[in-house]
Amino acid sequence: MSLFSVEYVYAPETEEARAQHRAAHRELLGSLTDPENVKLVASGPYLDGSGALLIFAAAGEEAVNDVLKRDPFVSEGLVANAKVTEWDPVTGELSGYSS
Repeated sequence: MSLFSVEYVYAPETEEARAQHRAAHRELLGSLTDPENVKLVASGPYLDGSGALLIFAAAGEEAVNDVLKRDPFVSEGLVANAKVTEWDPVTGELSGYSS
């Protein structure tokens, strides 16, 4: 399993719509517990409201992208940009995921 950081940049003026879809968004994220495919390690919004950071342990980038397509924030057009980057945490609490 590799770690992937996903940086969401929210589309302008989507705060109300995000509030409307937040429960479904969090339900999807909460369901990601499969260590063989995709597991959510951490996620949360930036305090300035501009976006969010999500950390996934996944078999590959394609598996992460499949999850993102199902995220209501993405499918409803509330995310202007989602940057997926494979990440190697060599120190700290997540270093157990290091390659």
